[in-house]
Amino acid sequence: MKKLLISLLAIAFVAAIAGVGVILFSKEQATVALEEQYGSDPKLPPPDPRILPTVNQARAEPWKRGETPTAAQGYAVSQFADGLDHPRWLHVLPNGDVLVAESNKPPQDESSMGIRRWVAKLVMSSAGASTPSANRISILRDADGDGVAELRQPFITGLFSPFGMALLDGKLYVANANCIVAFPYQEGATEITAKPETITELPAGLNHHWTKDVIASPDGTKLYVTVGSNSNVGENGMEAEEGRAAVHEIDLATKQKRLFATGLRNPNGLSWQPDSGELWVVVNERDEIGSDLVPDYMTSVKEGAFYGWPYSYFGQHVDDRIEPRRPDLVAKAIKPDYALGSHTAALGLTFNSGSLFGPEMKNGAFIGQHGSWNRMPRSGYKVIFVPFSDGKPAGPPRDILTGFLRLDESAAGRPVGVAVARDGALLVADDVGNSIWRVTPSQSGQTNPGSVGSEP
Repeated sequence: MKKLLISLLAIAFVAAIAGVGVILFSKEQATVALEEQYGSDPKLPPPDPRILPTVNQARAEPWKRGETPTAAQGYAVSQFADGLDHPRWLHVLPNGDVLVAESNKPPQDESSMGIRRWVAKLVMSSAGASTPSANRISILRDADGDGVAELRQPFITGLFSPFGMALLDGKLYVANANCIVAFPYQEGATEITAKPETITELPAGLNHHWTKDVIASPDGTKLYVTVGSNSNVGENGMEAEEGRAAVHEIDLATKQKRLFATGLRNPNGLSWQPDSGELWVVVNERDEIGSDLVPDYMTSVKEGAFYGWPYSYFGQHVDDRIEPRRPDLVAKAIKPDYALGSHTAALGLTFNSGSLFGPEMKNGAFIGQHGSWNRMPRSGYKVIFVPFSDGKPAGPPRDILTGFLRLDESAAGRPVGVAVARDGALLVADDVGNSIWRVTPSQSGQTNPGSVGSEP
């Protein structure tokens, strides 16, 4: 215990004197090429835990005038909206209006904050992730169709770290950090002032992972909600994980909920795959066992399935940090469908149900990767596309939007939520850059000239 305390104090000291710069606590670095950690069979080397874990967080320095991300060859990027307050998640309404959750983690009890959480707070602050939550959903409207939202105003205020949104039968459902609430919605409305109806409470408190996503079932009878874990790998005790690291199913007629799938460390981006009709999600996996482990992933969510956390990863690879071990659960752990690279922090997921990007990209997956903190070199900080065929991933990923890291390794932005606009364009929420970016096929086939460069 004394050795661990000294180590954590050392981490805190280095973090404090490093300020908002790059922080690196060990010489550990990736030995596997990142491209080998995408797909159904990623390369998984042995764990490489260190007393002092690698912390390699890009400091946040938002976009300067004239800077934009870099669109891939054949695509163009423009700014759909700017001047937002930590925009995290997007929802496109049937009339084309775009809702954006301007949100951050809820306040935490500082008196109970241990050294580990205090160090994490320092690191997240340098990454631009410690701003107070605006606790609102704003509306963006592009009435003239020029690709820029000329209307931007608060739509719902007074929320509690809102994230996911779903519209169903005249009600807008919002996933707060601690509950699902509903509001009456009329098409074309630019503000909702009605009091919220609480649908169900959700596991909250401590909130190592606070984001909650929500989606309605195709038949309109149920909601599905994500709840992330309360720790990296169970270090706060499994009692703190009750109902967490899971997808919940809520019956709207009775408001009763049940665990639909478990062992998903930090799931987000609930989406229905258009070809198969299956529910898919992206998941942030565990940290602190090396730059090469563990790959984040996307997977179809099977009813009653267990996906390993915290006892195993990517199927039945045992994590020996957990005591007591649970070989019974490891034996049941399902291997995810598609790895997305270690520590890329995949958060956003949406399927390309539109036709703007052409038939070769029909029903494939756009994924927003928020970016790593526990990997050398860094990973993520971009938006990728994974092709699908017959409802399954069908090839390697393609970069769609990069350049969020400058050549000096500062982060001009970090992509989070992704959504397909009514006209088929890809919308990307950038919570460090306080912008929404719009990606379309370009007329010239050239990359965007206003970019700041791509990741090293």
